[in-house]
Amino acid sequence: MTGPLEAPDGPVYAVVVPTLVRATLTDCLAALAAAIGPRPAEIVLVDDRPEAGADPAALEHPLRVLGELRERTRVLTSGGRGPAAARNTGTRAVGAPWTVFLDDDVQVGPHWCAQLSEDLAEAPADTAGIQGVIAVPLPGERRPTDWERGTAGLAEARWITADMAYRTAVLKEVGGFDERFRRAFREDADLALRVLDAGWGIRRGRRTTRHPVRPADRWVSLRAQRGNADDALMGRLHGPDWWLKAAAPRGRIRTHAAVTAAGAGACLLAALRRPRAAAALGACWALGTAEFARSRIAPGPCTRDEVGTMLATSVLIPPAATWHRLSGEWRHRRAPAWREVVS
Repeated sequence: MTGPLEAPDGPVYAVVVPTLVRATLTDCLAALAAAIGPRPAEIVLVDDRPEAGADPAALEHPLRVLGELRERTRVLTSGGRGPAAARNTGTRAVGAPWTVFLDDDVQVGPHWCAQLSEDLAEAPADTAGIQGVIAVPLPGERRPTDWERGTAGLAEARWITADMAYRTAVLKEVGGFDERFRRAFREDADLALRVLDAGWGIRRGRRTTRHPVRPADRWVSLRAQRGNADDALMGRLHGPDWWLKAAAPRGRIRTHAAVTAAGAGACLLAALRRPRAAAALGACWALGTAEFARSRIAPGPCTRDEVGTMLATSVLIPPAATWHRLSGEWRHRRAPAWREVVS
């Protein structure tokens, strides 16, 4: 480990925001510009849209809301390689001793800059990272949907880069984010586990950041199953018990695989004209699918649209999750444990 990295006159920090230039970016930057307290020494906005389809004019309005901070802001591009690569691009440009990552769909609190400065000033010399407190506003007039409940889980997640400060030198020491994580999923936990294994500490600060629930279509939960491939990579890098180390929910991948196998087996046996065995496996598939659908419908608002979405996606999620997990296991089958990489 290296020693304390604060400047003599107090903590100096830079803010790195990877973005796809979504509509939420303007609110994110406006909240940052309005926050009270010591200002960031620099802001690095990393445009991660594929360069072929990127419209430079789309950034004009978000940059205008920064006001006086616009002079401290740089815009870089990372070529659509995902948030891990975008954050690495931003980190390489940072000269401040602390790098603070914000997602482009969050809104920092009104006293965020002051609270962040306190978090950094109070950090012991062996602390490499300080996580912000994430608040997810949910509707009060009804029970939250499956998508809203999933977003609300970010409030309890550890080490998420929606609002996360790291010592810049430590990021370079451990090699930054692993760019094989192409989605905003697990790349933050992977980095944190490497930081902890290197002997550093990570603590939770007092600053607060809002993470509103983004609008999403009915198939968002199906697309989210791509994250199962990242779980396979986590297992290769950090061992089969990585989810215990990261205090992450293990998920239902084993149940999804069993339900998928039952459904596939029922179809195969039916094709082989073995109706009784096919019916038995078909019943197992139906029971497993019904249980999964019920577990998602019961806590929700039970509207017609929500129930229909849960029924449809509960049929499709088990095979999708199983496929992505198997493809991830194959794709990352030769990935060595991270300690083997650095040893």
